[in-house]
Amino acid sequence: MTAREPQEMAQVAAETGAKKTHRTWDRVLVSAFLAGAYISFGGLVAITVSSGLKPETWGTLPTLFMGAAFTLGLVLVIIAGSDLATGNMMLVPLSAMRGKITMGDVAKNLTLVLLGNLIGAVFVAYFLAVQTGVIGHPGVSGSAGLTYERLAAIAGAKATGESHWQVFLRGVGCNWLVCLAVWMSLAATSVSGKILAIFFPIMAFVAMGFDHVVANMFFIPAAIWAGVPDIGWGDALLNWLFAGVGNLVGAVVFVATSYWYLFLKDQPETSAAATAAEPAERA
Repeated sequence: MTAREPQEMAQVAAETGAKKTHRTWDRVLVSAFLAGAYISFGGLVAITVSSGLKPETWGTLPTLFMGAAFTLGLVLVIIAGSDLATGNMMLVPLSAMRGKITMGDVAKNLTLVLLGNLIGAVFVAYFLAVQTGVIGHPGVSGSAGLTYERLAAIAGAKATGESHWQVFLRGVGCNWLVCLAVWMSLAATSVSGKILAIFFPIMAFVAMGFDHVVANMFFIPAAIWAGVPDIGWGDALLNWLFAGVGNLVGAVVFVATSYWYLFLKDQPETSAAATAAEPAERA
């Protein structure tokens, strides 16, 4: 069998969500730290490949390049194995809907994973983006100056250029697509199949400028530490709040609930689910 059918994918997703809540808090935190770092690596390479491309010449193509490069982040999360809050926002509530865990388990897991993601994201932002000089400072020339300008444009738009309502809606659209990437990766049983399933939804949400709370945990702090003017920690917190709530709605309403209703509601457990869930835990 080279691919799973949607019914089996739903069973695997529910099993995976339950297993994510059955680990000790320290393992969850380390796993979440790694995911925050991986998403930040995707953000950093996305900034690098799209910097210096003037819209007057390139139009909107830089956003396509950025989206294609950013897929590295979720590829690392899925293939290497770690806990990303946006994916867990679909997998863990789906498991609760299936009756495998409680809502308390959901709240505990998402809180711990968000904390770990934040630590991983700001670690990469400060030490590997700003302190290394990959992201420059105001007045710096060369490639570091170009990455600074690109980061300033991205972070400025997210932190101060969008209304709270826009951030929320962009968060909904973002995680609808991110969770579809995670969902479709469950259909594949090969590494290449998982990467292909991940690529297009992630490229699309980045190209459209949607808001991913963990990615923004990298972009905005990196901009603050790089000296981008008129962006503060208050802006960061508000963005994370509205993007995070939007991400949660996108995951729970449009993916978890929809596929629970289609494939799991009133359906008995299948014997294949437990064995199939083993390689899917990394999602």
